[in-house]
Amino acid sequence: MNAGTLSAVLTVVFFVLFLLIIWWAYSRSNKQKFEDAANLPFQEDGGDVGQRH
Repeated sequence: MNAGTLSAVLTVVFFVLFLLIIWWAYSRSNKQKFEDAANLPFQEDGGDVGQRH
């Protein structure tokens, strides 16, 4: 296996990995989890804000 073949194989592997990550990120089953995570900074934790450093 020469450098050109290895480069081509790795390009295909990383492209497939990229497509799988995109598919996972946009799948409907993860939508609610991502929306909940996006709203975390806006939720009140019930702690006293004045005691923060």
